[in-house]
Amino acid sequence: MSVFTERELEYLTGERRLARVATVGADGTPHVVPVRFEYNAELDVIDVPGHGMETSKKFRHVRERGRAAVVIDDVAGRNPWRPRAVEVRGRAEAIDGPPPLIRIHPEWIASWGVEADGKRNEHKVR
Repeated sequence: MSVFTERELEYLTGERRLARVATVGADGTPHVVPVRFEYNAELDVIDVPGHGMETSKKFRHVRERGRAAVVIDDVAGRNPWRPRAVEVRGRAEAIDGPPPLIRIHPEWIASWGVEADGKRNEHKVR
């Protein structure tokens, strides 16, 4: 059984391929960058691969801190305004690969605009 709801899984495995990952440096400064993501159904995690990942600031931050967050979002409609998103926060690993990637293990999930009623859904995991 997944930590994500059925609708969150549909959203994560749909057409979206761009996300924003957030990490924090040693001095506490946040770092947010657009990335490619994949839902890893076998492990029920979010994987963030990418070109030059092993030399990136986000990879270094995850290796040093072991934490990350990711937001996958889009706008389903403009009139009326209908944003949709899944946010995942949790423990993260910097995996050397191949391919090198950041793996985010969900500890907290929020989503909005993806459930049938369109309402915000928030839940702690594990």
